[in-house]
Amino acid sequence: MGVSLSEAAAKHVQNFIAKRGHGIGLRIGVRTSGCSGMAYKLEFADVFDEDDLQFDSFGVKVLVDPKSLPYIEGMELDYTREGLNEGFKFNNPNVKDACGCGESFQV
Repeated sequence: MGVSLSEAAAKHVQNFIAKRGHGIGLRIGVRTSGCSGMAYKLEFADVFDEDDLQFDSFGVKVLVDPKSLPYIEGMELDYTREGLNEGFKFNNPNVKDACGCGESFQV
């Protein structure tokens, strides 16, 4: 199943990597943080780590460390625009609860 990007998210990532001038994809993971226990971490990847799991989505390489995968397996990362706000939206089927501010989640 893995982790995927929506077409809109993939286009946004591709455009950002092109503006940066380098990069091989997007690294997605989780860390312990926030009032609900876990928070997402996103960063543009320039190199593969030895233990990276790799998924391809609309031409973008999505890299995930093995420890994060159980928490985000089946997740789709979307990129949305709502009024004046725009940004990534995490559609994670594993989330059981999230904090009110939307910054952290619990599985």
